[in-house]
Amino acid sequence: MLFTEAKFVAVGVGMTWRESHPDCSASFPQECREQCMESDNSMNTPYHKPVLLDEVMDFMLPAEGKLIVDATLGGGGHTEAMLEAGAKVIGVDQDEQAHEFAAERLKPHASSFTPLRGNFSDLPDILQGVGVNKVDGILIDIGVSSWQLDEASRGFSFGKEGPLDMRMDRSRGETAADLVNHLPEQELRTIFYEYGEERAGSKLARRIVERRQDKPFTTTTDLADFIASIQPRSKGPAGKIHPATRVFQALRIAVNDELGALRTFLNNASKLLNPGGRLLVITFHSLEDRMVKQFFRHASQSHVDRKEWPEPRPNPDYQYQMMTRRPVTAGEDELRDNKRSRSAKLRVVEKR
Repeated sequence: MLFTEAKFVAVGVGMTWRESHPDCSASFPQECREQCMESDNSMNTPYHKPVLLDEVMDFMLPAEGKLIVDATLGGGGHTEAMLEAGAKVIGVDQDEQAHEFAAERLKPHASSFTPLRGNFSDLPDILQGVGVNKVDGILIDIGVSSWQLDEASRGFSFGKEGPLDMRMDRSRGETAADLVNHLPEQELRTIFYEYGEERAGSKLARRIVERRQDKPFTTTTDLADFIASIQPRSKGPAGKIHPATRVFQALRIAVNDELGALRTFLNNASKLLNPGGRLLVITFHSLEDRMVKQFFRHASQSHVDRKEWPEPRPNPDYQYQMMTRRPVTAGEDELRDNKRSRSAKLRVVEKR
């Protein structure tokens, strides 16, 4: 089994990675703005703090001689920590701005770091393009960066006026405006229900279709204000959530085919891992976490059983050993310092 290097033995027996590496540059200062981090180089584009950093390092155990893929590179926080630990890292991101930012930020690690552009669902082809067939670990952190939310031109947030876009990769695909202005009412209703778990999905879809006939939706605030006019804020604690929150989440998932990409990635990942290699997945909402949980559970069972069978049968999809029976969540310190970590869940499996 991999991950037995002596200098990492202390980790996991009462000592976190951050505690065992107090001088590592991946330890972020307390004064860093909530959910964002600044590069130490000339580029000042903010990205979120890497969530569950200690936990990722404890499970991945990066070290010299290992090749790891960070398939959602983002601002490069997780990758920087793994590079500082001695591993070589291939960082992949479909967002051109994130890719450029991380590539510039991590230039000091050029000999050990390879930034690549693409979606993690295409990981086998992406790695094959640089002559890599097998790796020792894969990480994906499925979330929208704080910078993407804050950047009005990306169209993810209803808090600032911007084009109704929401594409992670702006070089291809339909925008949120395309979906809102052209999809049939039934398809919009399905998107709102299934991806946003929006109870008022039927009413919202109907009213959106009625309104777009007179005036198409083009900006984030136009759509958000329209939804708020139909469905005012609730009273009590629920009123803190903007009425458009679930619709915007649903549209983002649909625009980027996030669940389809995750499903494809999970089906491909084991083919890319060496025996003992670990797959780490961080999710931020129930739809993604449910998919990962069910996939990991099935793929880590040696046998499967059904009521109509006389006895259990060998599982042809048995590929992993489960490393986390329950999702790993943020500790009190991280919850206090980084509110974004509140909904983060980490699940881990190891290739047999």
